[in-house]
Amino acid sequence: MAALVVDTHAAVWYLLNAPNLSKQARAAMDDATDSGDPIYVSSISLVEIVYLVEKGRLPRVVIDRLTAALSDPGAAFVIAPLTESTALAVQRISRNIVPDMPDRIIAATALDLGMPLVTRDSDISKAG
Repeated sequence: MAALVVDTHAAVWYLLNAPNLSKQARAAMDDATDSGDPIYVSSISLVEIVYLVEKGRLPRVVIDRLTAALSDPGAAFVIAPLTESTALAVQRISRNIVPDMPDRIIAATALDLGMPLVTRDSDISKAG
């Protein structure tokens, strides 16, 4: 299995072992983990998670598990920084199809890295 990029919700559900994550998404993330390939989390997802924890929409354990996974050299999770090339790739994600800027950044991260994106977001999926 190749490395992949995950949307914010996919990272959260995987870390919480939540049933919301589809079997295909879980299998892809498990395969990446088992084969030593990275699971890239866009830096904007980290910001979103911090924000949602602050608002009480996610439990604190999510940020704790994510930061633990990011600091563990044996874990698959890796932050994909918002680089200049990723920022410019946002132009390739139609604002009419994906109006939410964090979602556009996550999709642009996958495009820029040339990797598949694990998401359930229908707008992102429609954008290709």
